Amino acid sequence: QVQLVESGGGSEQTGGSLKLSCVASGDTYSADCMGWFRQGTGGNGREGVALIFTTDGSTYYADSVKGRFSISLDNAKKNTAFLQMSNLKPEDTDMYYCTADCDVGDDGAWYAGYWGQGTQVTVSS
Repeated sequence: QVQLVESGGGSEQTGGSLKLSCVASGDTYSADCMGWFRQGTGGNGREGVALIFTTDGSTYYADSVKGRFSISLDNAKKNTAFLQMSNLKPEDTDMYYCTADCDVGDDGAWYAGYWGQGTQVTVSS
């Protein structure tokens, strides 16, 4: 089992920045991928935002956040992931969930085995 604790959510104005943090504990040897999803409003379930593989540092981003969001790992503690969110837009308002044991399927869909409790991000216009 992997436990995930997020922090860093809050309120910001359009164009502002926020940085989310996530600390993984427990059986983190299985957390070869950490990432962020958000609840989404389209009724299609949670949507992937950014993933990073701890093995080689490769990253994946949703088209809607490319160039604005950046995912990274703590260099010393591979069990800590960050999501730097810049140039925030009102449509970024959502509950953001840290994930671990994630992957990208052959169909391009994103998967995650462990989920945090979520942290709210609100962007006002």
